[in-house]
Amino acid sequence: MTAELIVDGRIPQTPALAPDGRTVCYVLTPASRSGAHLDTELWLVGDDGSRRLTEGTATESQPHWSPDGATLFFLSDRSDRGTPQLQRCTPTDGVVSTLTSWPAGIADHLPLADSTTAVLLAEDAVVRDPVVVGEDEPAARIRLLDLRSGHLSTPDVFAGRHVTEVRQRPDGGPLAVLTQARADQDCGPCTVHLHLFDPKTGAVGDLGPVEPDAHALTWWLAPDGWHLGYLALTPPLLQAGLAVFDLALSTGLRTNRTAGFSRCPVELQETDGAPLVLFAEGLRTTVARLDPTGPTTLVEHPGLLSGLSVSGAQLAVVAGTRYEGANVHIGPIGGPLRRVTDTRPELRDVTFGQQRPLSHRGADGLELDGLLVLPTGKRAAEGPFPTVVAPHGGPYGRYADNCQLFWYPSAQWLAAGGYAVFLPNPRGGQGHGHEFAACVAGRVGQEEWTDILTGVDRLVAEGIADPDRLGIAGWSHGGFLAEWAVGHTGRFRAALAGAGVADWGMLAATGENGRFESALGGSTGWSGIGPHPHDALSPVSYASRIRTPMLLLHGADDTNVPLGQSDYFHRALQHFGVEHEYVIYPGEGHSIRERGHQLDVLRRTRAWFDRWLG
Repeated sequence: MTAELIVDGRIPQTPALAPDGRTVCYVLTPASRSGAHLDTELWLVGDDGSRRLTEGTATESQPHWSPDGATLFFLSDRSDRGTPQLQRCTPTDGVVSTLTSWPAGIADHLPLADSTTAVLLAEDAVVRDPVVVGEDEPAARIRLLDLRSGHLSTPDVFAGRHVTEVRQRPDGGPLAVLTQARADQDCGPCTVHLHLFDPKTGAVGDLGPVEPDAHALTWWLAPDGWHLGYLALTPPLLQAGLAVFDLALSTGLRTNRTAGFSRCPVELQETDGAPLVLFAEGLRTTVARLDPTGPTTLVEHPGLLSGLSVSGAQLAVVAGTRYEGANVHIGPIGGPLRRVTDTRPELRDVTFGQQRPLSHRGADGLELDGLLVLPTGKRAAEGPFPTVVAPHGGPYGRYADNCQLFWYPSAQWLAAGGYAVFLPNPRGGQGHGHEFAACVAGRVGQEEWTDILTGVDRLVAEGIADPDRLGIAGWSHGGFLAEWAVGHTGRFRAALAGAGVADWGMLAATGENGRFESALGGSTGWSGIGPHPHDALSPVSYASRIRTPMLLLHGADDTNVPLGQSDYFHRALQHFGVEHEYVIYPGEGHSIRERGHQLDVLRRTRAWFDRWLG
């Protein structure tokens, strides 16, 4: 196991099945980038084997097949790095032609059933200086590309609203269109409307407002007529995960089809009949058909599934196992699925730490799950081991029972260094339904933290975790929990917080998802005269108690959790004389992408825990 092995890996993403269901195109994406841009590849897998379609010298994404399957459309910045344009490729000869030269680039595309038109989403090419907030912000608009003449037109529809998604009715009828008032990450998703648009006649219909962050439009025909489905945030709480909504166009009745479920929908996919839903269900993932009486489970996978694509009676999906990286699998709806790629053969020569599911109960008896990864080459009976607790991000994330090998402080990387790693799934996360996720609203760091501690206590009691050599490491919300931990207990000998949240009020004011963050923290700085509820939930409020050595890591250009969060915590630690290191990665956002920076994160992580846990 080497750091280079991790960052030089390649990951298959967004498989797209051809209309005949026999060929799949997917994007092969490197785990890291070496220059200013990410170089991806398009691959085809069919009856005649696997072949690379593009050379990997550009960022290429979003493959979509023409309705007849003869042509593949995708986005690429091969002509001007950083500015994607629409490409057309005939897979039989591999010839690629560039169809657009839009100055602002193309954000999304959809070939229509008439085979002569493609719908594009693209911003106006206008540079404003100065920028008047709310007036000069970019907005994606619908463009219609005539594939015969190359003519590009912009219908005057939706009154300047930002278009986020388009999906044509399967019979070649109108387009379902999602728009929001602004492209702003914070307030925009809370102003979503659903429309119908006929590109032939220009007719527009407004179906009214829908739930925040609506996406994954899906059509299906039922006995009462056409239905439109989509995923959206579960009302009224923005941080409580996704639900599947069903709009019957004949009556206007909108229904939450996943209300009360103990599993969480993460993807919605159109079929020839009832749609398919990808569910996070504890540590596993399932594919289910959304029948009128409820979901019918078709595929069960013990780990993580993603990128569901359906054509006719076939489906494609990205899946992995505990000790194998993600690969594309295809097969009939209902299974079995077969692996058709081998993107990380080098992992077959690697010895992994033993990974096993872990179940325990919270202090109030709530059933919880997670993963335990033992040090490489060790059995549980050989403990106790130095142990690192690694909370996931989100908080609406989860650990599935898949290969835990990533650029951030991941379990198999730490296991290779001699550590046991506890990967908890506390309440607030994905995989156990709406109520499980919603209970952290205004209570971050409360029950979710005691959920983690009860898991640690179990591992100590079983002789796996050494109580005198405990560490904690996390990124994003996991970074928040690491900072929270050291202000509430002295039992951890070392901590690592990557892009952690130090102050919820400041994050609500400066992060790109302010409403979401204020729901988690319970208030904002403008919620009257303080102290505010979020003060009691912010790690920086407890800095005077901290004695644990800390490593802070952050991307300089992070807009999700801005750098100011770690600046704030660093100054507090400095004020109270807490031993710590603070590392800033120039040019990086919320996730670290540059190869050298990823290597530094991995090596610095192990060195930090080696220093303090022995």
